Amino acid sequence: MALLIKGGEIVTAESRSCGDIFIEDETITHIGLDFTAPPRAEVIDATGKLIFPGFIDPHVHIHLPFMATFAKDTHATASKAALIGGTTTFIEMCCPSRTEDALEGYQTWKQKAAGNSACDYAFHMAVTRYDANTEAQLREIVRDGTASFKIFLAYKNFFGVTDEEMFSTLKLAAELGVITTAHCENAELVGQLQQILLAGGKIGPEWHEPSRPEAVEAEGTGRFATFLEQTGAAGYVVHLSCAPALRAAVEAKLRGVRLYVESVLPHFLLDKTYAERPGVEGMKHVMSPPLRDKRNLSILWSALQAGLIDTVGTDHCPFDTDQKLLGAEAFTQIPNGIPGIEDRVNLMYTYGVKRGALDIHRFVDALSTRPAKLFGLFPRKGTIAIGADADLVIYDPEYRGTISAATQHSNNNYNGFEGFAIEGRPTHVSVRGKVQVRDGVFVGEPGRGRMIKREPHYGAQGAKDAG
Repeated sequence: MALLIKGGEIVTAESRSCGDIFIEDETITHIGLDFTAPPRAEVIDATGKLIFPGFIDPHVHIHLPFMATFAKDTHATASKAALIGGTTTFIEMCCPSRTEDALEGYQTWKQKAAGNSACDYAFHMAVTRYDANTEAQLREIVRDGTASFKIFLAYKNFFGVTDEEMFSTLKLAAELGVITTAHCENAELVGQLQQILLAGGKIGPEWHEPSRPEAVEAEGTGRFATFLEQTGAAGYVVHLSCAPALRAAVEAKLRGVRLYVESVLPHFLLDKTYAERPGVEGMKHVMSPPLRDKRNLSILWSALQAGLIDTVGTDHCPFDTDQKLLGAEAFTQIPNGIPGIEDRVNLMYTYGVKRGALDIHRFVDALSTRPAKLFGLFPRKGTIAIGADADLVIYDPEYRGTISAATQHSNNNYNGFEGFAIEGRPTHVSVRGKVQVRDGVFVGEPGRGRMIKREPHYGAQGAKDAG
């Protein structure tokens, strides 16, 4: 089915112009003015609307066994929510625990997604232990088209790796040419601080942030950067939340370390007072790294505009209120995470582009183009160009609405951004040329999404001589 989008304003990371976009066989085949549609084509009038490349969420959790429970979304619910919010591709963290077989875990995640996602997807492969079998398994996973790893410097004895395991993972990543993403904290410090607080009777959600303070995240970020420097690998810090961690990352960048930085939606808009609310209201906002002191918000926005923060993800991880209440007797038992896959684009557009100082091209770059480039999806994804996949978002900047759990599509009974106003939303969203969202409603093919296989593209840099 051919598709012609007429009269919209095309906005990419580099340019902004009015024009028509013609789509055939899943790709963009023509961009220009006054294009005449062939008789068989569907025509969408985008007059007065913005046309963005499909947005890419580089950090989501959908299937996730964690802290004695499972995240609530399925690939069906999460992908529909993503599309309604303008995200046409997500990269899911495949996270088997230390006690599970990595290759079996990878196959499980693939099977959960196959035929169930309405949008395209890829994976980061978590390395949660490094033993005699790990190297061969990771090589097989990379050959299968998953060209990025994930390590946790947190969650000791569950997801977390030792420094020795981190070194081995990064050495292999450098050899294979894949990028390694990292949750940067210090698992030992977190564990000790948690025990001190609990022993003092400090059990509520308000003590989650003091158990993993900014210094702990900064230390983890700096340590990860040092290991990258010594192995020659490329790295990507996920969900950076505060100024000290940002400073550690920027210092590494200035030394020439190949390090990229992601921050996530909650850390641009929420502060630690949300998690200090009593009872389940505070528990809803427990995540790691935690929500921080409000002074960090303006710093992250400025760093995003300057390009010191490369991308904006969500770390989408929905646990409902019953699950959050598993931590009623100890904040360490609260499942970590917050949903956001549906709201990222609208909230970043509203509070960054419309109400803030975020340039619209940097907005597209951080939420679409740069994730595509960093993770081997570009130029197939992340741009509007002839030959690119026709993943397109027609966006109405005049729409006005309010975020609410009552109207969301993620499978969760609360929304961490409840009551936030939005100025703009997608009206139409296409995945490889097929309209999946029309007038803000999912109307598409539930299983249209495909796993996008990626090739390694980070050649090894000279690692320093360990001897």
